[in-house]
Amino acid sequence: MSWWWSGAIGAARKKLEETEAPPKYESVALVIGVTGIVGNSLAEILPLSDTPGGPWKVYGVARRPRPSWNADHPIEYIQCDISNTDEAQSKLSQLTDVTHIFYVTWSSKPSEAENCKSNGHMFRNVLNAVIPNAINLKHVCLQTGRKHYLGPFELYGKVAHDPPYSEDLPRLNVENFYYTLEDILFEEVEKKEGLTWSVHRPGNIFGFSPYSMMNLIGTLCVYATICKHEGVPMRFPGAKAAWEGYSDASDADLIAEHQIWASVDPYAKDEAFNCSNGDVFKWKHLWKVFEEQFEVKCADFEGEGLCLVDLMKDKGPVWDEIVKVNGLTPTKLEDVAIWWFVDMVLGIECPLDTMNKSKEHGFLGFRNSKSSLITWIDRMKGYKIVP
Repeated sequence: MSWWWSGAIGAARKKLEETEAPPKYESVALVIGVTGIVGNSLAEILPLSDTPGGPWKVYGVARRPRPSWNADHPIEYIQCDISNTDEAQSKLSQLTDVTHIFYVTWSSKPSEAENCKSNGHMFRNVLNAVIPNAINLKHVCLQTGRKHYLGPFELYGKVAHDPPYSEDLPRLNVENFYYTLEDILFEEVEKKEGLTWSVHRPGNIFGFSPYSMMNLIGTLCVYATICKHEGVPMRFPGAKAAWEGYSDASDADLIAEHQIWASVDPYAKDEAFNCSNGDVFKWKHLWKVFEEQFEVKCADFEGEGLCLVDLMKDKGPVWDEIVKVNGLTPTKLEDVAIWWFVDMVLGIECPLDTMNKSKEHGFLGFRNSKSSLITWIDRMKGYKIVP
């Protein structure tokens, strides 16, 4: 049974056991953004005994102190603000045994010009600290996303390619920090002979991280919880095209598997790949999952115009009460619910991509999106982010 097939059907993974002797590491990963939605999946999957390229030693880097929901992953956690050049150089240049970089973080600024500057600065800080000092560095995985084809948030619906999106489409003639990151990647890998790269472009990610700036499922879980607490129906905050039309998603574990595959498979080197689950769904069907999982009444589509940013703007005290009454992990509403992001994602028809290139290069992983949704809802409950 192949590695990704085992994950897709939910087969039990063999975990590292405490009684086993320390492994002789074949690969050493540096995960930048380890508390993010894909970083958290990488932190869980890389150390497993059956992960390709392993056994893996894993360094995980994030700006904030290590949260409780990330603490059970067997990684070496490094608190580091990579936007600070001196701090990045001081802490990351010491990691001389790194063989693979997984860059899965970003910073959000008011304009795309600022995004280009900020994110480019962060990425260059990491590469400048690691490439000259990690003599066995083999590969750099860069995660970007579907905005490669759609354009930045500020131009949504104005400049996008015609879907379905394939990786050979040209860049749009606009500022896009994804393009900035790619240019830095191509420039920096040339400085080390034999260093390879891959770029990964997921769509809307289904995953778990209370620290993610684009956590669709986590935000919808919080929305469902508030609706249940207040005894009101969970109304769909989006467009009819999203409710009735086909959508797709990218499971965070699948993205992590995709990146690991590209980092160790010779046929996947120096390529950009889309990464989605391989199926399609309609939100009018998935909406019923929230009704089942949270025992909240989910309303049918009532028309366009509902905005979660407006509907939830005064719900901070309500969330504080929910956390207290249910004994949840202490969080603030603004940290676990990204209302603007849900409004944006569900406010338009979802543009689909194609996974043909990945399949042609040998990656056959997939996920059932409905099962994926339930998995991540369970994770939110398991870590007591929602009741």
